[in-house]
Amino acid sequence: MSNSADSNATGSMGAGPVRKGGFRPVQILTVAVFALAGLLFFTSFNTAKGTDIRSDDNLLKLSDLIQERSRKNKELDESNAGSRDRNEKLAERDDGSSKADDDKLAGLEKGAGTQKLTGDAITVTLNDAPPNATAKLPGYPEPQPDYLVIHQQDLQAVVNALWQGGAQGIKVMDQRLISTSAVRCVGNTLILQGRVYSPPYKIQAVGDPAKMQQALADSEAIQNYMVYVNVYGLGWKVTEDGTVTLPGYSGTVDLQYAKPVG
Repeated sequence: MSNSADSNATGSMGAGPVRKGGFRPVQILTVAVFALAGLLFFTSFNTAKGTDIRSDDNLLKLSDLIQERSRKNKELDESNAGSRDRNEKLAERDDGSSKADDDKLAGLEKGAGTQKLTGDAITVTLNDAPPNATAKLPGYPEPQPDYLVIHQQDLQAVVNALWQGGAQGIKVMDQRLISTSAVRCVGNTLILQGRVYSPPYKIQAVGDPAKMQQALADSEAIQNYMVYVNVYGLGWKVTEDGTVTLPGYSGTVDLQYAKPVG
């Protein structure tokens, strides 16, 4: 987490000699101000067409558009997962492979995260601090706004620590992570595989609970995060879930990359 300080610079302009004759500078300035005010009023009226610009539906609907796109991406993922299951069942019936080949393929699919995974699990929950939070311990400054929200680096630290602790599979919110998954944050929202989420963020991992919790405790990045938990009230909770089943990854597995034009 970081903060920056803004610096302001001030300057002055010297006044030149007043020309004799014609309008005085004050008169010219008064006319110019009224002309500019009229121009701004006319421009604002044409832009707003008699409505309040601050409540323009086109501005207010951007968030709704993002949420709608996220919902459609979820529906496409679910449809893609259903099609993949049907295709795999047809392939198993018609490909003429041996049981050894099928077992090998199942192992590869499990490792790739496209199949369900059952085992003991823990869940880590991260949440923003209250907006009116103050420093709880002496010697710490009052919080800047970015001290009170979950950052991308915090989510990445948890995911990395769980992998380091031997996690066999990880789910962030309701999506399974695979090797090409990227945890990205914009503002205080999480964007994961084309879908948008708001805090609290839940990360569930299947593996040895004791080893994964030890890896969380050993992580320097999480130790730094815990300072903000204790001082400013960021949310942190680790629970043991018993035996759970993580869903398989349901999105596309095709790699996408930039191509030169022409």
